Amino acid sequence: MLGPVILAASRSDQMRRFVSAAPGTKQVVDRFIAGETVDQVVPIITESVDQGLEVTLDVVGEDITTPEQAAAARDAYLELVERLKDLGLGAKAEMSVKLSSFGQALEGGHELALANVRPVVIAAAQIGTTVTLDAEDHTTLDSMFAIHEELRKDFPQTGCVIQSYLFRTEDDARRLAAAGSRVRIVKGAYKEPAEVAYQDKAEIDKAYVRIMRILMEGAGYPMIGSHDPRLISIAQELGRRAGRKLDEYEFQMLYGIRSDEHLRLAAEGHRMRVYTAYGTDWYGYFMRRLAEKPANLLFFARSILTKG
Repeated sequence: MLGPVILAASRSDQMRRFVSAAPGTKQVVDRFIAGETVDQVVPIITESVDQGLEVTLDVVGEDITTPEQAAAARDAYLELVERLKDLGLGAKAEMSVKLSSFGQALEGGHELALANVRPVVIAAAQIGTTVTLDAEDHTTLDSMFAIHEELRKDFPQTGCVIQSYLFRTEDDARRLAAAGSRVRIVKGAYKEPAEVAYQDKAEIDKAYVRIMRILMEGAGYPMIGSHDPRLISIAQELGRRAGRKLDEYEFQMLYGIRSDEHLRLAAEGHRMRVYTAYGTDWYGYFMRRLAEKPANLLFFARSILTKG
């Protein structure tokens, strides 16, 4: 059970310093993080679009401790919007935001996060794209859903994320599967207590399928966030049973993971969106990617040993 251990390490400053200094870290981080700046990530965006893919962009950085840092996160997304506008990529590139980056955990954080994310949502709409609010740990979700509901009053295309490992999520899915909604389902990548979340992988997968069915049979737009071949196949079957055309739902996968599958699904006519993270504060995001799949951790360990 390495996953919970790695997730605990994701919150350790001592482990952050160790991982950042490890000789092989950069090689592995570069697999999951597209770059540190907008300039570095632009060629990756354009290459993805040229290959028939779409993207969602995450400017990583969750460890916000001051309102000034939250404002800087907002400005980084506004800079990204301007670049997407200049490139004419609004129709192919959306943005994913973690409200923690916008100050959600600070004093008065709900209002602060809403105030910071709203200009990003407005700017995105002006270039023909949208924003999806990422789900974080369970203590933040009521605030996230409330902000999502508030933003959708003026920008109904604003999306949100739900996590199959949480007991509450089937009810959330029923509420969200309404006309015009955009909902991404993922398994979940935070260390959650047994009081609120399934701990067994099989139970998480079963819940994922139940939630997919709710979304596919609903009136909204499902976004299937998974690399699991079995779940992808089930999603395709549920889409067929629900009478959905291939452009009435989409698949989403992480940059750097199963890139051949990205292209295969796009070639079959599916909408395939690549979740592309970039920025300098990569540690928390990186550690969750390691926790999700033991093979990622082994790859990291081999890199350290090779470079050491």
